[in-house]
Amino acid sequence: MTETPDAPDTALSGRTTATVVPAALPQLRRRVQAVLVTTQILGGLGIAIGVALAAVLATEVSGTDALAGLASTATVAGPALLAMPLAALMARRGRRAGLVLAYLLGALGAGVAVLGAVLGSFPVLLVGLVGFGAGSSANLAARFAAADLARPDRRARAISTVVWATTIGAVLGPNIAAPAGRSVSGLGIPVAAGPFLWAAGVFVVSALVVALLLRPDPLLTARALAAAEEGDGAADRPENRSLRAGLRAVRESPQARIALVTVAASHAVMVSIMSMTPVALTHHGAGIELIGLVISVHIAGMYAFSPVMGWLADRLGRLAVIGLAVALLGIAALLAGTAGASHARVTAGLFVLGLGWSAGLVSGSALLTDSVPQAARAAVQGLSDTVMNAAAGIGGLLAGVIVSQAGYGALNAVAACLLLPMAALALRGVLRRA
Repeated sequence: MTETPDAPDTALSGRTTATVVPAALPQLRRRVQAVLVTTQILGGLGIAIGVALAAVLATEVSGTDALAGLASTATVAGPALLAMPLAALMARRGRRAGLVLAYLLGALGAGVAVLGAVLGSFPVLLVGLVGFGAGSSANLAARFAAADLARPDRRARAISTVVWATTIGAVLGPNIAAPAGRSVSGLGIPVAAGPFLWAAGVFVVSALVVALLLRPDPLLTARALAAAEEGDGAADRPENRSLRAGLRAVRESPQARIALVTVAASHAVMVSIMSMTPVALTHHGAGIELIGLVISVHIAGMYAFSPVMGWLADRLGRLAVIGLAVALLGIAALLAGTAGASHARVTAGLFVLGLGWSAGLVSGSALLTDSVPQAARAAVQGLSDTVMNAAAGIGGLLAGVIVSQAGYGALNAVAACLLLPMAALALRGVLRRA
């Protein structure tokens, strides 16, 4: 792709002045991927800094474990509420506008969470955590931005590369949570709230990187390419980009429905178990440093091996890797749920939990993108993120209640049951293809 020399990129306004040159696509793909990798590192750092202590901070402010699960619910409620408006914005004005808005909302939410902690107000804290979750929306949406221009036979690998980039920031985040907390001790800010102040600054930097460097916009470019190939402009017609068109595309595609259930179930299982693990660890004498280490190992499982999952999904097929996700998530629930006071067993369970989430997210996202027309992809992708975060929000909400009433082991058993619909649909898809 080349741009006319006297016409600026106008992706934020929803127009593209670029001239599509397919021969230049490899260079453009590398450029887009480099920007997305950079923001994933930064965004992953900001998200992980806060998520590591969200449940602990909620327990401190509310005074009870039963409400700790609301912290995780709030952090996924943000992406669930934002996913569809964000998708609509991206459909009109491109990926860049949506990613910038999501990162800025994440920064604002992190600041409000700090205010809630300082005031000792649990409702204010929850409102802040909802906004903070918008940072996750940006990192989740970035995986689809990577797929916009990818070749179909390398789509899962393109998604997985961007997911993998989160590893650096996400692994570092929980381990700098303790120094981040101590850095604000003289400011009258609770130690567990300090990481959120740091996260706000990181999100602002991420927004600036996207705003300045993600040019030309990958979604608008992909749409222009599709319109040129089709010759009738169908990919760029507003009616084909609407939520209604997205719902119709999902209704007409069994593969898209399998993909939606996969990402929703994988995310719900991961969030419900992960969110209450710090609380369970504190009950067995773990300090903030050990909690940070366990979450880092978990996040390494989520992101570090995603290129392997992408390669497998491209080589063996999306449904095969969905089956792998079911197996890994089930093993993780077994390990963590039977760990008792064994910190090592919990750590192993959380690592495998991350691997299962990675397999489900990468294969499900690639299958979803494969299964719907280009024009409807932004709407369907937004619907997917809404469903997955709503499912995780419900899971996080119930997780605190289950742990307080029946224990951490029971939570893992209930989470494992969520895998049954995912396994059944994937098996049905395999049999249909046979």
